[in-house]
Amino acid sequence: MFSLIGFHIKIMKKDLGINMTSKNKKGRSEELPTLDQVLLVEDVLLNMDESLISLSHLKKKVSRKLKDTTLTTILDYLESKNKIVIASQGITWIHNTNPRLRKAIDKGLCI
Repeated sequence: MFSLIGFHIKIMKKDLGINMTSKNKKGRSEELPTLDQVLLVEDVLLNMDESLISLSHLKKKVSRKLKDTTLTTILDYLESKNKIVIASQGITWIHNTNPRLRKAIDKGLCI
């Protein structure tokens, strides 16, 4: 039954004209990442032991094989949402959902 539902979803996407590809800056077609892929990369970055991780180590830690362009798209998205910082030394997770920290920032002084 699960595969039948997936079959219907594929038909609906096709019928609705949903396109899971995008054109990059150079005009080449590239696959957009799925939610599962984004969550996988987020989980790896959130639960890493060290504070910085290089791109090559991140690729090794991601259990599924992601295309380089897909991983780059995910990292660009996470950086635009201020969840990670990409520096020359590596990638680090900076997003903090602690409500006490948010409250302290809101009450902080503006200079």
